[in-house]
Amino acid sequence: MQETDRSGLLFALAGFCTLTLGDAIVKGIDGAWAPTAIAAWRYGLGAVGLTAILIWKEGLAPLRNIPGFWMQWLRGAGVGVATICFFASVWLMPLTEAIALAFTQPMFTAILAAIFLGEKLRWQTVAATLLAFAGVLIVLRPNFAEIGIAALLPLGAAMGMAVLVTANRAVAGRGSALAMQSYVALFATVILVIAMVIGHASGMAELQVQWPAWHIPARVAIIAVTASTAHWLIYMGTERAGAATVAPMTYGQLIAASVLGYLFFSEVPDLTAMAGAALIILAGLWLWHDGRTRRGARMPA
Repeated sequence: MQETDRSGLLFALAGFCTLTLGDAIVKGIDGAWAPTAIAAWRYGLGAVGLTAILIWKEGLAPLRNIPGFWMQWLRGAGVGVATICFFASVWLMPLTEAIALAFTQPMFTAILAAIFLGEKLRWQTVAATLLAFAGVLIVLRPNFAEIGIAALLPLGAAMGMAVLVTANRAVAGRGSALAMQSYVALFATVILVIAMVIGHASGMAELQVQWPAWHIPARVAIIAVTASTAHWLIYMGTERAGAATVAPMTYGQLIAASVLGYLFFSEVPDLTAMAGAALIILAGLWLWHDGRTRRGARMPA
């Protein structure tokens, strides 16, 4: 392994584990503020920061001519749904299990890409999806008994991220990476603010938005900073070793979640649930390896 690959893997692993640190902070808030409000505040901060950097780097032109306008709304909706579902899920179930279920995103992405982008649905994708589904059933086993249909929230998060990734492919190359990050944050903020208002008006106790204690928005600001730091570390890792090489490092989140869940929330990993998580990870690695093999086969000798 080359030195650049080794450093790239370490950067990416650090980035993915930093994402889990933000998830643990969300879990620590545990109902002190509505998940819609947390998500709106988190992406609102991100939108302000990213847009300021975009204007500084590229001027106002990217904001005057937003490519794929309606697709940007879809990207924002995808990440908005994913964020609300995931934030709510970590309050209701162990952090490790919520993250394990969210790892079904690559399977959802493959299916959506086949339906909406015309990508070929290979037998390997179908088999990996069935394997992941078996893992999902195992992980959900205790959670369904305890919290009912709310146990499906991490799958809602995975589907939301799959919509985002699929929409990303549809608008790929139509703007800089910074512009695309800014667009998704801006559109997600608008959608999340609307969701926050609708949730508050619905009368559901869990979605009522009250003025929080000062430390709640402060914690969410820390989540925004950790997320930005994590994305920078992952970018640095990708730049050094390539996206295909660092992709499996995402599963380091499960180890980080196990450690943080045990240290701060006294969550002891359930062995049966971990067996289900292993099947989901195996399915994801299968898809990753299959994709890497096909890309290698297409490269000229």
